Amino acid sequence: MTPEVLFAGVATADLDMASTWYEALWGRPPDIVVNDDEVMWRICDGGWLYLVRDPGRAGHALVTVAVPDLDHAVAEMADRGLATSPIETIEGAGRKAPVVDPEGNTVNLIEVVSGSAATG
Repeated sequence: MTPEVLFAGVATADLDMASTWYEALWGRPPDIVVNDDEVMWRICDGGWLYLVRDPGRAGHALVTVAVPDLDHAVAEMADRGLATSPIETIEGAGRKAPVVDPEGNTVNLIEVVSGSAATG
């Protein structure tokens, strides 16, 4: 199997509130408004994050996004009013900064150490 595109879904009970929060996270509005219950952001080549109105599943997502400069990403988020948990160092792998949306979904921003398995 050779995947070409990944869609990561985040369920939300309140799509309007979640969209506003994720707009602050990514620094822009959604790339696609699918319908009244779903919006999407293209995060990187072949990688999409979508919000979907699904109250029964809301608050349980875990998404991880690798960035080249974690300090810069955290500073950008702070400028837009979002705060992460303290940056954590993962020995031999890199660093991560979790941020939790208003419904409890977690987005981990990570910076991978060169040469670790995650860099491919």
